[in-house]
Amino acid sequence: MLKFGLKVAAAATVLAGLAISTPALAQDNQKTFYLLSHGGPSDAFWLDWNAGATKACDQLKVTCKISFSGGDMAAQKEAFNSALAAKPDGIGTTSAQPGLWTEEVKAAKAAGIPIVFFNTDDPATGRQAYVGADLKEAGAVWAKYLVDNKMVKEGDKVFLPVEVPGASYQQLETEGIASVFDPLGIKYDVVDCGTDPAGIIAKMTDYMVANNPPAIIALGDSVAASVKRVFDGAGVPAGKIPVVGWGNSRETAEAVKAGFVNAAAWQFPSAQGFMPVALLGLAASGEPIGYDIHTFSLYDATSVEPILKLYNK
Repeated sequence: MLKFGLKVAAAATVLAGLAISTPALAQDNQKTFYLLSHGGPSDAFWLDWNAGATKACDQLKVTCKISFSGGDMAAQKEAFNSALAAKPDGIGTTSAQPGLWTEEVKAAKAAGIPIVFFNTDDPATGRQAYVGADLKEAGAVWAKYLVDNKMVKEGDKVFLPVEVPGASYQQLETEGIASVFDPLGIKYDVVDCGTDPAGIIAKMTDYMVANNPPAIIALGDSVAASVKRVFDGAGVPAGKIPVVGWGNSRETAEAVKAGFVNAAAWQFPSAQGFMPVALLGLAASGEPIGYDIHTFSLYDATSVEPILKLYNK
């Protein structure tokens, strides 16, 4: 089920070693790009993303200034405006909330600064390109998996744990889920589990014990990575409750192999870091970049081994 390839050729991207990013050494006439993430630098997905971005900066011999806001939208806004003031050759950013960057993208375009979004998108801003999953499509894929495999039926209420309710990823993924479930009379319950690892496990376990849901769609990587520990804590054996959702972590990949998660989505984290830098490099050299690169594939126990090998490097 997993296909190691992107819709736009990215085969040259190789998973680099994990590292906290540092700007490439500046050279005369070297291009400078700002890459602004809403994620946290210690999060498993963003470690892999950072490795890919850093590798691209080194290969393209550009200076990259990478920052993580750890979910603090005010801090990310400050970083974006600092980037605009520096007049760089390009800016890449995530869009964790709809409409967050409307004015900033407008200002960047007026200044002739190319803008690429990655991980989370907001095409209404007029950004020039996007690298990442189509989050609405992701939600629909998960819901369809449960329906096609007859794991849910009319009247069921599916548990949708999430770290940040109201964030773009939750809204878009839930829209995709609704497009499949609503016509079939299948209900769903979006539950705020927070971002603290211990708190996530406690809240998910409490919900499981109180509601005994027929299925789970994990809307974020942290909640997906907690599934095995939640099942163990709630006394639920592997395979009793079907689970789908994100799979950009070693923990979730291992849970897929062990049967606690039926199918998980992979976003090719290293490629998702590499490709925005490559696109900004093209734009800075005068090439048009009016297209998107979708990094998304679903894997299960039959196709998890290549991902586990990446994590075991």
